Amino acid sequence: MAGLYAALVVGAYFVGSIPFGVVIGRAAFGVDPRNVGSGNIGAANSLRALGKTGAILVLIGDVVKGVVPTAIALYAFRTPPLVTVAVGLATIIGHNWSVFLKFSGGKGVATGLGVLVVLSWQAAIAFAVVWLATMGATRYASLSSMLANAAVPLALAALRRQPAFVAYGIVAFVLVMWRHEQNIRRLFAGTELRLGASKDESRP
Repeated sequence: MAGLYAALVVGAYFVGSIPFGVVIGRAAFGVDPRNVGSGNIGAANSLRALGKTGAILVLIGDVVKGVVPTAIALYAFRTPPLVTVAVGLATIIGHNWSVFLKFSGGKGVATGLGVLVVLSWQAAIAFAVVWLATMGATRYASLSSMLANAAVPLALAALRRQPAFVAYGIVAFVLVMWRHEQNIRRLFAGTELRLGASKDESRP
């Protein structure tokens, strides 16, 4: 079984590594989102680089690549909670440090949400509520993502989910905060881009 579990984790990493922002941006719009706005490959910066349609496609792709490997592990192979969590985290790590982008990448928020949908749809709703509330108040995608991820382990614990799932929430939050280091600096400096800002603003 150890070999199967290892294969699931490695496969999840490669699925997570698919850079939908770059693939969709180049193939459908002739734009690489890494050259626009914040330079991030996720949905928020894709909105600046590719417009609403492109951003929606990127968001769906990034969420799905979190859902599919985690769901396969949990439902097809009935993996133990720790293995399921390892598969989910592998997709986030793949997104953040993609083998197809020389181990660079995004911030793992949408992919992490995809994982969370499989682990607990109720906690995913809590994530969405916090994200939308923060976005409505501030229009900062980065702040919304960080606060939404902070709510995840609390929601999982309140829902009495598996301890391994709560641990997933904590690790995912740490990864999100790590990847948002520059955003945190810009938030304090007052130079962070708001969602919907022009693609011509603040090129990296």
